[in-house]
Amino acid sequence: MKKKQLGLFGLFLLLILALFGCTDSNESEGDAREIVVGLVSEPDSVDIHRTSSTGEANIALYDTLLKLDDDGNIIPNLITDYEIIGDGKEVIFNLKEGQKFHSGKPVDAEAIKLSLERLVASSPFSTNAGEIDKIEVLSDYSFKITWVNQFAPFFINATTAFLAPIDVSVLDEDGEGFEENPSGSGPLKLTKINRGDSLIYEPYTDYDWDNGEAGFDSVKFRFIPDEETRILEFKKGNIDVLLNVPYQHIADLEKDDAVTIERVPGDVLSYLGWNNKHPLFQDKKVRQAIAMAIDRDSIIDNTFNGEATAVFGPLPKAAFGYSQTIETKAQDKYALNVEGAKKLLAEAGWTDTNSEGVLTKNGEAFVVDLWVDDDPANQRAAQIIQSQLMEIGIKINISVKESATIIEQTPKGAHQMLLWSFGWPDADVLNFLLFGKDKSTRLHYENEAVYSILDKAAIEMDQDARLKLYEDAMEILVEESPFVPLYVKENITAVRNFEEFKLHPIDGSIEWESVKVKE
Repeated sequence: MKKKQLGLFGLFLLLILALFGCTDSNESEGDAREIVVGLVSEPDSVDIHRTSSTGEANIALYDTLLKLDDDGNIIPNLITDYEIIGDGKEVIFNLKEGQKFHSGKPVDAEAIKLSLERLVASSPFSTNAGEIDKIEVLSDYSFKITWVNQFAPFFINATTAFLAPIDVSVLDEDGEGFEENPSGSGPLKLTKINRGDSLIYEPYTDYDWDNGEAGFDSVKFRFIPDEETRILEFKKGNIDVLLNVPYQHIADLEKDDAVTIERVPGDVLSYLGWNNKHPLFQDKKVRQAIAMAIDRDSIIDNTFNGEATAVFGPLPKAAFGYSQTIETKAQDKYALNVEGAKKLLAEAGWTDTNSEGVLTKNGEAFVVDLWVDDDPANQRAAQIIQSQLMEIGIKINISVKESATIIEQTPKGAHQMLLWSFGWPDADVLNFLLFGKDKSTRLHYENEAVYSILDKAAIEMDQDARLKLYEDAMEILVEESPFVPLYVKENITAVRNFEEFKLHPIDGSIEWESVKVKE
């Protein structure tokens, strides 16, 4: 009898503990200081040498050699200084002492050398480092890079995660395995990968925190493609930082006194592109007609509630190399002109239409597939573009793809059209990603005159001369219209439960060193 009574008491005690929570103070505090970040897409890899895109969920794993200050100036970060030798083909870099990777290994000259060598050998973005001839370790914390030719973009490229050092000591004998044992030197240390759901980090204790220590205990990045679910989770308090706030919900969130809306001018240019090797896009007049048929303001107003800026030229305003002269010329040439677009298509031989009102030429209808990722805002933009192009007789079939699929398949030319974007702080993006020889992975554009100019710009150390070369290249691109620049969206972030929270004013990234949650 007593034994039975004790059992019931034990069950009662367990029930009380379950209801009121019996956790130690450390676990309770950890839960209270966890930051949950809600975002749309999961990165294809946390290995910066294996991914072709970066975002908040993987860049905080890394620290960079150089960085941009709040005014956009390039300043030292992991390095203390550098010295350009002679004509600029050789540069000596001096590292800060005492910096460590998450494994505890030092961020020294040998580690930088091995990391850069892996980048050059195998990264899809190896061209960001330039054509390196050799890397020499001069001392424990000093190394020299020698390029085949001068490479002016290296310094601004070194402010991005793509050139950030990784800890190669965690790799296996094949130089792989980083996903299983990641080690960078950034503010966040990866502790768990839940594919299809989340990435979990903890603050790296040896990082240079503003207040001497991190203002939080952990960070969970949750991947929620459906925007209504993301908003609901934020409103319920299950998300503390909501990236890329759906534009139709901004006004509603601004009414909540507990929510702060952070706005940072964007540096990512969205564009309508196509495979320039596809037969439908061989005629320049067709490409120009498509550019004339796009009403950017309609897309911005109906998709982003006006929270974006129309762009007509090949570069966003935030990039070095942007030219207001080129932007004005492009805007004058490609302002909305439906009748002008129809005239150009007719001149290109698209004079007949079928029963659906779709243009035909030699019995072939102008029907094309448009790839778009799983971001609902981008899908709405694609639908508006679909309607606009139908006005000039071009039928668009929208095909929603995962970002990873688009990244993998577009270099192979598997697509016809795509709605995509790029962001880079230097005009060399025109070379290494968009229009360079054998580098046009999304647009597959070939133009020897453009190749020549972009190659010269990459090795031009005089900044004014570089700017002039980029203007020359963009003048050709505006005329040739190998893609249609559309808009730069504002970075809209909603946050709650923070004493301190800051986004970098130039690139919009979270500045984790100064983040502090409310106690």
